[in-house]
Amino acid sequence: MEIIERRKEIIDEVRTASESWGFFQVVNHGIPSSVLDGMIHGVSKFHEQDHEAKKVFYTRDRERRVRYECNYELHQSQAANWRDSLKFSMLFSEDLDPEEMPEVCRATTLEYIKHVRKLGNSLFELLSEAVGLKRDHLTTMELGKGRAFVGHYYPACPEPELTLGASKHTDPTFLTILLQDQLGGLQVLRENQWVNVKPISGGLIINIGDLLQIISNDKFRSVDHRVLANRVGPRISVVSFFAGVVVPPKVYGPLKELLSDESPSRYKEFQVSDYLAKYSSRALGKSVLDLFKV
Repeated sequence: MEIIERRKEIIDEVRTASESWGFFQVVNHGIPSSVLDGMIHGVSKFHEQDHEAKKVFYTRDRERRVRYECNYELHQSQAANWRDSLKFSMLFSEDLDPEEMPEVCRATTLEYIKHVRKLGNSLFELLSEAVGLKRDHLTTMELGKGRAFVGHYYPACPEPELTLGASKHTDPTFLTILLQDQLGGLQVLRENQWVNVKPISGGLIINIGDLLQIISNDKFRSVDHRVLANRVGPRISVVSFFAGVVVPPKVYGPLKELLSDESPSRYKEFQVSDYLAKYSSRALGKSVLDLFKV
């Protein structure tokens, strides 16, 4: 009985955070601290290799499943974002070929992905109940598919006031899970004020993506966030994106169970690939949500 009551409390907390902040932190999430620490260490080891070892993975080709990128937004931003990234894309396939991954972080990444996939499904169950649906409603819609994992490396910046680690943006996903070290730097925009998100040891940060805001018909919020550059570094973070089914094409839209005469649909139906394409071609700092409003 206590377990049932505690779950109801957690669902209420998730609902409140998703409606008002679009962000929340979780602890006691079931992922061992050794796995979290191993992932952070693996990302650090990759980025701190010499250039020759990393350039094998360098590409701006979005079709590559494993790629190393430096300043990807350079041609969109007024100032270079102060970070490098190692990306693992599972948008078009449920599996990664271990041989395509850097050996220096292969084992830790595969272990982390296994745990985060399970956590993602658990979060979708909580969010499903938080919006008033059956526990398996969102997982049945396969929102936990279309995953991507990005290991960011933010070096110490000599003039942090002149740039950002990551410019203001929302996420073109259903859900995002963030693992970060203890340096901090993440900020969330709330009521036109930037709020610092203080890291919790062993905790993970969860944020609602644009696509979940659409299918919840604005019940849940996808909010702007950014990462500050810092004179202290490096800062390491690992972002796990859940974008739903990309191929074969699947149509998503506001959940019919949440619509009524008093609350009509506020968004058009969409395919994830279309949303991602518009997001990629947007002006930096601009929202894509408005393009899908009715």
